[in-house]
Amino acid sequence: MGHWFSRNIVEPGKLPMLLALTSFVVTFLVTRTVTRLIRAGKGPFKNVSSGGLHIHHVVPGVVLTVLGGFGAVASGRHGFGAAAFAVVFGIGAGLVLDEFALILHLDDVYWSEEGRQSVEVVVLTAALMLLPLSGFSPLGVDDVTAEERQDRVGFILTLVLNFALILVALVKGKLRMALIGVFVPFVALFGAVRLARPGSWWWRHLYGRRHRARARGTVRAYRHDKRWTRVRRRVQDLIGGFQERVPGRGSGTS
Repeated sequence: MGHWFSRNIVEPGKLPMLLALTSFVVTFLVTRTVTRLIRAGKGPFKNVSSGGLHIHHVVPGVVLTVLGGFGAVASGRHGFGAAAFAVVFGIGAGLVLDEFALILHLDDVYWSEEGRQSVEVVVLTAALMLLPLSGFSPLGVDDVTAEERQDRVGFILTLVLNFALILVALVKGKLRMALIGVFVPFVALFGAVRLARPGSWWWRHLYGRRHRARARGTVRAYRHDKRWTRVRRRVQDLIGGFQERVPGRGSGTS
């Protein structure tokens, strides 16, 4: 196990990323636990205020993210400094993305329906960070052979094709597929060849007179959302505690 860890994590310089991911996930889980306790009125935790102004944890999160990011850039991928700044960055990113919905809506929507976006973004971010740790490279570079790397034309065409698939999936409204497709091109291909989601750029501009495609796309999107929205909400409730009953208390966002 030690040999595998050294060969696959330490030597390639992936230890800072692993530490950043670990601190990111742990910070998010700890923060959610603390805010749930504050909301329920349990434990010693209280909201942080200064002069009547409520200080959201996104504020120290931004500071730590900036500090950890600049420090990581200056430290490289090896050594104690790189590891330490990676942890600082992960902690800051966890605090910031836990209140992603607040930043997006410019309103305290932490426990509201819009607040679920924070949990979704955190889960997606963690999944995307796991992919490079698992050996995937952006735009499918890891799938290119040594001979193809020497052929600059073939190499560039591979990158352009993968990027085009990601772009098509994105304008078709397949955001998750497009993001994961940055590391796994097959996912972007799957999103690019399927019908666009209603309301997407592709739907508005290219399905104007294709009534059959619009009808099929609407039905497919409805069936997909009906199948997966309930599952996604249950996971969000489990992680974020949105459905917990707190009689007689307001929301605590720390």
